[in-house]
Amino acid sequence: MLESLGRIKNTLVRSVAVAATVGSVVTLSAAVIIGVTNAKDKSAYQLGVYSSLFGTVSGAVFGLVYPSKASGNKSTPDLNTSDSDIWKSWRNFVVVCKVRESKEITSFYLEPEDKGQINNFQPGQFLPIKIDIPGQDKPVIRTYSLSDYPESCKYYRLSIKRELAPRELDVMPGIASNFMHDCIQEGSVISVKPPNGKFVLDVQKSIPAVLISNGVGITPMISMAKACTHLNSNRLIWFIHGARDGKSHVFRDEVMEIFQQNPNLNVHFRYSRPTPEDTGKYHSIGYVDTALIKELFGQEAEYFLCGSLPFIQSIRDGLKESGVPDSRVFFESFAKPMKSDFEKQPVTTTGGEEFAEIVFAKSGKTLTWQPSDGTILEFAEANDINPSFSCRIGVCGTCMCKIREGEVAYQKEPTATIDEGSVLTCISQPRTSKLVLDI
Repeated sequence: MLESLGRIKNTLVRSVAVAATVGSVVTLSAAVIIGVTNAKDKSAYQLGVYSSLFGTVSGAVFGLVYPSKASGNKSTPDLNTSDSDIWKSWRNFVVVCKVRESKEITSFYLEPEDKGQINNFQPGQFLPIKIDIPGQDKPVIRTYSLSDYPESCKYYRLSIKRELAPRELDVMPGIASNFMHDCIQEGSVISVKPPNGKFVLDVQKSIPAVLISNGVGITPMISMAKACTHLNSNRLIWFIHGARDGKSHVFRDEVMEIFQQNPNLNVHFRYSRPTPEDTGKYHSIGYVDTALIKELFGQEAEYFLCGSLPFIQSIRDGLKESGVPDSRVFFESFAKPMKSDFEKQPVTTTGGEEFAEIVFAKSGKTLTWQPSDGTILEFAEANDINPSFSCRIGVCGTCMCKIREGEVAYQKEPTATIDEGSVLTCISQPRTSKLVLDI
C-alpha cells in the first residue's frame, strides 16, 4: 500500500485517499468487535464512532506528511511534455563523464548543475549548447544530437565528432568540436537549452521504421532504437549503418546490446573498407545505398536518414525513384558549410559603415546587426530571441520565417524549399540596411 501511496504526487488527494482507507478499516473493525461481543450499551457504539473519526483524522494527517515517491519509480516517460515546462533559456550543466568512443568521437554526459529535474525528450532531437572559447568575441552556439535514450532521464549524452580542417581548403577546423574534445573535461560547466528539433520518431506508431545512417549520423538512431525498445518493442525496426571499417564504427557494441533486448530490431552494418580485424563485425561490404535497403526491407515503412549531405541526398533520390512518398522520408544532415559566400553579396550600407537594422516583429525588438554577429539565427539567439531551428545548414527548413521588409544574402544555396517571401535564418544575413522579420 505504501508503495502505491507514494506514487500519488498531489498532497490533498493523498491525504483524502489515506483518510478514507484508514477510516473504513477502523469502522469495519469496530463493527466486527461490537457484533462479536454482542455489546448493547451506548458506550460501545460511541467508542466505535470515536474510533472511526480518530482513524479518519489520523489517516488524513499521515497522508499529508507521507512523502511522494513518484520521482523514484520507473515509469514510461511522457513524450508530450515540453522541456520548456522545466526551463526555457540557458541553464548550466556539468560534464559528469567524458568517454572517448573512437579516435574522432567523444561522448559527454551532462547533468544539471542545480540538481533539478530535466524532462525526457523525443528520440532524434538535438541539444543546443553554448560555450565560451578563448579568442572568440562571443559565445559559440552549437547543436548536437542526443545519442542516448535512458529509461529514467537524469542526464543528456552528446557524442561529438572532432571536425578537422578539410584538405586543400583554407578554412579553420571545427572550433566548437575541437574545444569540446581538448578543453572540456569532467567537472566543466556549459550552458544548455532544452532539447529541440523536428527530426523525431513517433514511438507509438505501428508502421515499420528504417533507420539509415553513416558516420556520426548513428547518434540519433541509437536514441530512436532505444526509445522503441523501451516503449514500443512491438514496432518493427531496421537499423542500417555504414562505416569505413571497425575503427571508425562507433557504438557497435551498444547497438548490438539493444538488438539482444528487442526481438523486433534488425541490424545491418556495411563497411566500405573492412580490415582483417573486422571479421565478424559487419554484414556486407560496400556503401549503404537504396539497393541494399530494398534488398533488406521491401515493406511499406517510414525512413529516417542521418549522416553526410551527399549520403542523404543519394538515399532520398533512390527512395523517391522507388516510389516512396516524401511524407515518409525524414532526414537530418551533419554537413557544415565550408566557406562563406557572404562577401559576394555585400550588405547595403549607410554612413560608410557595414551594419543593418533588424526588426524582430513578433518579439518586439529592433537591433543593430554587423557582420561579426554571424547569421540571423545566431544574432537572434545572442539577443535572447529563440526562433525555431534544427539543422542550421539550410537543409530542413525549420528556421524559415516571413520577410516583411528588406532582403537577405545566403551563405550557401539552400537545400530546403523556401516559401515565397520567406527566408532561412540559419544560413543568411541582412543584405539591406533594414530587415523586418516575422519572428
